[in-house]
This record gives sequence, C-alpha cells and structure tokens, in this order.
Amino acid sequence: MDIVGSVALVTGANRGLGREFVEQLRERGAEKVYAAARDISSITTPGVVPLALDLLDPAGIERAARQAGDVTLLVNNAGIATGQNLIRGDLAQVRREMETHFFGTLAVTRAFADTLGRNGGGAIVNVLSVLSWFSWNGATSYSAAKAAEWSLTAGTRVELADQGTQVVGVHLGAAATDMMGDHDGPMLKPSEVVGAALDGLTDGAVEVLVDEWSRTAKAGLAQDPAEFYAVAPRPVVRRTAEPR
Repeated sequence: MDIVGSVALVTGANRGLGREFVEQLRERGAEKVYAAARDISSITTPGVVPLALDLLDPAGIERAARQAGDVTLLVNNAGIATGQNLIRGDLAQVRREMETHFFGTLAVTRAFADTLGRNGGGAIVNVLSVLSWFSWNGATSYSAAKAAEWSLTAGTRVELADQGTQVVGVHLGAAATDMMGDHDGPMLKPSEVVGAALDGLTDGAVEVLVDEWSRTAKAGLAQDPAEFYAVAPRPVVRRTAEPR
C-alpha cells in the first residue's frame, strides 16, 4: 500500500490513536483523510474531512460509505473498554463491547469492501490489542471482543485477497491514550504505535506487533496456558465509552 496519494478513512479519529493516524497519514502524503467519529464537532485536526460514523448505527455506516466513495485505505480504530468480566459483569456492556469491536468493525469493513475493490484494492488496518491473545481478570469481556476482532481480521484478509486488498492487524500493549489512563506501567507514545502500523502497511505486512508485550503474548499462544498465565503481565484498562 502506497500512502502517498491515498484517500484514507480513520474511525475514532477524534482522539488518541485515531487522531495520531489522521495526522501521520497527512504527513506521509495522503491526498485526503476522512476523520470519522460519532460527534464530528470533536474533530479538531485541520485539513481533514469530518465524517459522522457510529459503529453501532448500521444505517449511518452505509451513509458514510456513500459519502466516502473514493476511499483506498480504511483504518478501523474506534473501540471501547468497559472494564467488564464475562461471568459477573454487566451483560449489556459485554454485548456492547462485542457489538462494537466485532460487529461494528465488520459492518464498516463490509460497507467499504466493494469501494476498496473498485478503487484498486487498497488496504484495511485493524487496531487490535495484546489482549486479543490473553485474558485479564477485570476485563475479560474486552479480551473476548478483541479475540473475535483478531479472527475477523484473518477472515476478511482471506476473503478480500482476490481483489488485492491488504488487511493488516496491529497489536499493542499499553499506549498513552485515555483508554489506558489508569495503567501504571510503561506506555507507548501514540506516535510510536501509529508509526509502526504505517511502516508495516507500506512494507506489505499483514500483522504488526508493535512492542515486546505483544510479541511475548503472541509467542505465548504456543505455550501451555498454565505456564503462560503464571507469568502474564497484568494490564489495567480504564472504563470508557469513548472511541480511541
């Protein structure tokens, strides 16, 4: 994927990693960047095209796809973290996380898949998480939703290969965004995360492991789970309903 001259759309573009994606895409030569968020008044980056998009609003997603018919690069970044467990957490919030990360991301991808194909194939970047690969007691719902989104990423990669669409999964541990506001350990700068993601995109990667935390967790999939969880790090995820 060549970012220079591309037309990109970033979901959850009003803050955190989303805003950083918007800024770096412009710096790297994207011709146009649609900055999508539920509330377009929260988009403050100059030189972008604000676009109303809510992952839980199928009609709104289809409307956004009609408005942005020139997109060649889709960045699925928007997400939530409610801090719920699967067994005794608020089931409505558990469903909301799955609806957002899995069904919301899927809806946006489906809405733009044909657009990408018509425009030459292009690429999709899905912002995932180290928690795609292990669960932490206190946010097991988030882990389940991100694991589902990881599988979605693999599935859409296979389905869209024939039309030449590159699908990239980006995994990271803790980044200094509002979602990780209560985390007391080392955190990546948003610029580091986005820089690694876009470098991987332009290098033709299908998976980007941003930090040692994500590389360790991915390697842990081959371990006995008992051994892995004995040494697994303990993240803290802030409860928030806001997109990244």
